[in-house]
Amino acid sequence: MVFWENGAGILAERGKTGAAILAGASAYGRPGVLVSQIGDLPCTLYHGGHFFKNAAVIAPKEPGLAPALWAFCASGEFSERVRKIDQSLKVTNRTLAKVPFDVERWRRAAEGQFPGGLPEPRSGDPTQWLFDGGPETSTEPLQVAIGMLVGYRWPGQPNPNELDGLADRDGIVCLPAVASERPAAERLQTLLAKAYGDEWASGTVGKLLDQAGSSKKNLADWLRNDFFKQHCKVFMNRPFVWHIWDGRRDGFSALVNYHRLGRAGTEKLTYTYLGDWIERQRADAVEGVAGADVRLAAARELKGKFEAILEGEPPYDIYVRWKELHEQPVGWEPDLDDGIRLNIRPFVEAGVLRARVNVHWKNDRGKNPDGSERRNDLHYTLAEKRTAREKAGRG
Repeated sequence: MVFWENGAGILAERGKTGAAILAGASAYGRPGVLVSQIGDLPCTLYHGGHFFKNAAVIAPKEPGLAPALWAFCASGEFSERVRKIDQSLKVTNRTLAKVPFDVERWRRAAEGQFPGGLPEPRSGDPTQWLFDGGPETSTEPLQVAIGMLVGYRWPGQPNPNELDGLADRDGIVCLPAVASERPAAERLQTLLAKAYGDEWASGTVGKLLDQAGSSKKNLADWLRNDFFKQHCKVFMNRPFVWHIWDGRRDGFSALVNYHRLGRAGTEKLTYTYLGDWIERQRADAVEGVAGADVRLAAARELKGKFEAILEGEPPYDIYVRWKELHEQPVGWEPDLDDGIRLNIRPFVEAGVLRARVNVHWKNDRGKNPDGSERRNDLHYTLAEKRTAREKAGRG
């Protein structure tokens, strides 16, 4: 996202308008190729938007030549020719323009490669805005399927989607069968089979697990042991599906859609799903079922942690650096706009996530307007927050 205001807003008034943004303005709105000026000069189709200062746009004077230009730039021949001219770390715009362009040769190449015209922008990478939400077309099919199962929607996902009926309504999917719901592995396999349609076969699960880099042999084991660690890696330690558990492999585990895990969702997780599990373990303990007593103890401990998060006393509180004390959440009242890094803190502190999330609350870079450090490791009691709210007239 670029806060620019056409170069005539508050940043320009303060003398902070980025020269790189203005320098590339002549390319805005024109089709062409965006080329990185560093390394092997990777490139992508350009559709007229803003771009970073370490990249340059090559735009043909005739829009109809865009396919030919793309065929040339996407070939290894283009970067090789540029590097013969300039071997420096970052090549200049002038260097990119010095490479001879055989229009007729690359026009013929484009006609063969793109008989229906240039492809529409899309990506199979679920971390990209262009991703359309289909597990079967994704580079991370299992991760995408889990996201869809808990009711997450990608920006480019069709609405309605044929898999919508398999998405969980409340965004909570338990690994064991709880509260009259099927186990997560069964529900995941049903969704995958529908997504792949006629391509689904008995060996598809094994192939998907191999693609995910897992040594597990079935979806249940993958969900229990590998999913969340891989999820954090794929989405760069900003997980939107949280695997919450009681610390036992045979205990209570649930996948939750963080975007739906407000106070009501956490209470439902605590008292409906976990509550049902606790009642079952209590009954099994009375019947003398092996292991029921230790599963019951672990579940009760998890319930206590959930209740502590709901209450929000330190260290299970949320602190948002850019908000005044009277604006801080009281109890578990996450604001999605504050970001996962801050909102996940109570769950990390409680130790209820299946794998470690590489996140910290050290000082942010820069200084506050008053010159103070941008601290994130602060904790305030509920009493302090409520007093601040009363003074601010917020009640």
